[in-house]
Amino acid sequence: MGLNTGLISQNGDPPYAADHIQVVVHWLKEAPLRPAPLRSPGKPANCFAVESFTDELAAAAGIDPIEFRLRGLKNPRAIEVIKRTAALMKWQARPSPGADTSAAIARGRGISFVHYKHSETYVAMAMPVAVDRASGKITVERIACAHDCGQIINPDGVRAQVEGSILQTLSRVLLEEVKFDRSRVLSLDWSSYPILRFSDVPKLDIDLIDRPNEPPLGAGEAACSAVGAALANAVYDATGTRLRTVPFTPERVKAELNGKAS
Repeated sequence: MGLNTGLISQNGDPPYAADHIQVVVHWLKEAPLRPAPLRSPGKPANCFAVESFTDELAAAAGIDPIEFRLRGLKNPRAIEVIKRTAALMKWQARPSPGADTSAAIARGRGISFVHYKHSETYVAMAMPVAVDRASGKITVERIACAHDCGQIINPDGVRAQVEGSILQTLSRVLLEEVKFDRSRVLSLDWSSYPILRFSDVPKLDIDLIDRPNEPPLGAGEAACSAVGAALANAVYDATGTRLRTVPFTPERVKAELNGKAS
């Protein structure tokens, strides 16, 4: 099948107005393993980078993360999904991180936004999380998502796609990692490659925005893109620690919290 990059550069540039923007893409021609198609290829990683850095800018400026994003947007549909997500969350404006980042169970909230491929579906996503500092375990307590894919033809189908995108990507961000040595893949079963369990599924609040006069844009992948950044931003708000490598396993989170990450 050859090497299929899956348009992995899309959404590498931020959607927010800025005086100076530079995007650097590192192309690795040779790889030890053959890549294969993945739901929403490239966009979750790029959104993770863009929205994490946007959150860092908001924190450095001492501005609420939602207010900071709204200042850089003019597109009314982008603004609406963010405002609707804030309403679902009953978001109280304040800068990040929160006040008590050293609590044994640290709690925070995070948000992210993506205009998928800068030409398709608009998604904003927010979530409150609890981080157990002793174990490094992250508990996602709820996920709020506003989703604008233009005209909605089958509301049940759209909702199912959004829910599936969120939960599949939450599993990838929290748990899923293919491990390998110099000769073979080591992740061969559900013990060595765990996925999200039913007991870990958070409450999902999804606001579908129907625009009958706009073309349908699709709902199969866009919501995947916003999950990782919203979660990382929530952990930062809770703990003051910025996670930059997925999956956010308890071992990796605990090492980051203790300043021992490699």
